[in-house]
Amino acid sequence: MLRKFLSISLLLSVILLNVSFPVLAAGDGESKTGFILPHVMDNYEWHFATIGHTHVTLPLPVIVYSPDQGLEVFMSSQFHDHETHEISENVVVNGYYIDKTYKLKAADSSRVFYDFSITKNVAMMFIIMAVILFLMLSAAKHYRKSPGTAPKGIASFIEPIVVFVRDEIALPNIGHKKCLKFTPYLLTLFFFIWIGNLLGLFPEAANFTGNISLTFTLAIFTFIITNLNGNKDYWKHVFATPGVPAPLLLIIVPVEIIGLFTKPFALMVRLFVAITAGHIVILSFIALIFVFESYAVGVASTIMVVFINFIELLVATIQAYVFTLFSAMYIGLAVAEHEHHH
Repeated sequence: MLRKFLSISLLLSVILLNVSFPVLAAGDGESKTGFILPHVMDNYEWHFATIGHTHVTLPLPVIVYSPDQGLEVFMSSQFHDHETHEISENVVVNGYYIDKTYKLKAADSSRVFYDFSITKNVAMMFIIMAVILFLMLSAAKHYRKSPGTAPKGIASFIEPIVVFVRDEIALPNIGHKKCLKFTPYLLTLFFFIWIGNLLGLFPEAANFTGNISLTFTLAIFTFIITNLNGNKDYWKHVFATPGVPAPLLLIIVPVEIIGLFTKPFALMVRLFVAITAGHIVILSFIALIFVFESYAVGVASTIMVVFINFIELLVATIQAYVFTLFSAMYIGLAVAEHEHHH
């Protein structure tokens, strides 16, 4: 039932995105749903609020390296239009501009450059890393000062989660022999995704785990760790599946090889879609208030936004658990010792 509701909500949000833009264009020219895409996409500045005609934003550093001009560093506020005080693709700085999709482009299309900018999602990543370091160092400080005692404060919050990931995710899927070797990685995954998801629910926070570049990177880490630690049995099942007649190997082996890549791809897409869909649904219900300008719609949308926010809190935890669980399963399959009966 929950899946059906989320699917219908996502469909509704897509319809709203396609219908509301042309309708509003016929009005005063200012899109009342224009906050949706900037919220779910990455950007070169961090927008916090709009007070009247004033946009409260935090400009972020643009860091670009090109072979012909070397390293260049400047603030994203230089891309602002003098009249609207917003980033405009008509403003060119040092031969670069930011287009409508919030991508840095070179005015000369033939120029080769590498973008190392601190974007909104990158800044959010630094914040998440700082939060995780604070939690872990605080817990470690307690155990150093009071070894062998019951956890208190932050340690009492961290320890049950660490024990859960170790005993309920790593141990059943990887086994006793290799469990402790991969538990630190699984803990890093869980806390990084979970805290990122939770912080992403705050107003005007970055859509951190809804960025496919991030989920792709996390999936690549799992892919590399899984295949680098694969034992002989693992690779034998890929390239010479036991018990399969030789002619069928012509079909099975390509399928197994494709499976090596579809597993991390599924991890990447699952996390990206779940988080992004939730953000779009919430913002679409908020946009309904401004589209219809009705008290009844406002009350109904507010109730739905609160309800979806509660679901998002659950989804934030579930997605961290699922990503960590499947990573443990893939690693467990790669390091498991198999007994073949002929």
